[in-house]
Amino acid sequence: MVRKVLEFITPDWTMPDHIQAYTTTRKGGISPSPYDSLNLANHVNDTAENVEKNRKTLATALKLPTSPLWLQQTHSTEVVNSQDWYEGIEADAIYCNQINHVCAIMTADCLPLLLSNESGTEVAAIHAGWRGLADGIIEKTIAQFDDAAEHIYAWLGPAIGPEKFEVGRDVYETFLSHDPMAEVAFQATDDSHFLADIYQLARLRLRQHGISRLSGGHYCTMTDASRFFSYRRDGETGRMVSLIWISNK
Repeated sequence: MVRKVLEFITPDWTMPDHIQAYTTTRKGGISPSPYDSLNLANHVNDTAENVEKNRKTLATALKLPTSPLWLQQTHSTEVVNSQDWYEGIEADAIYCNQINHVCAIMTADCLPLLLSNESGTEVAAIHAGWRGLADGIIEKTIAQFDDAAEHIYAWLGPAIGPEKFEVGRDVYETFLSHDPMAEVAFQATDDSHFLADIYQLARLRLRQHGISRLSGGHYCTMTDASRFFSYRRDGETGRMVSLIWISNK
């Protein structure tokens, strides 16, 4: 199979040159349908050989200084420091203040959230599905930073859009029980179903904790099938990866 050219999305923020941050699209790998083509997840039914080749292609394309620190994501609020990482660790966010530790989280509708302080000495990557978001994954990750929240930038990567993310009353009530202001992120479709804006829910949490320098949040993984994997759209599918690291450039 001929590899297509990889495509990446980069955060629309102003960061020092030594901060490297990217989100992959589905384009550029070798995996067959329904993982076509740059599937980077080894927990779906794609072959281990395909995933390994795709990861090597990614490393070459981005000239990664080291292998990404892959997480076993479980929709938890567990945050790991990159210095404490080990293969197979279960966590849904990773914080780093070390050079060339490549932080990575995988998504296919959930929100990938990248953080960096203004001086580029601290970064983090968050897998923010609705459960982790409601339970405080953002707050726990921010707490890892030494720098003040007003010096932290946040970029909201490709996730399911507000016109497609239908949830039940349980999700609606979970968020409102934490903050009644979260109601602005929900639109009722009937008595028991709502359209949820995961971007708005994340922005509310970030702003409540002092982070106001926000960008991104204008994608929809479910409707943009040519660029993005979407679990809700396809069921069996691949995963994109969002990466951030402090380089020694």
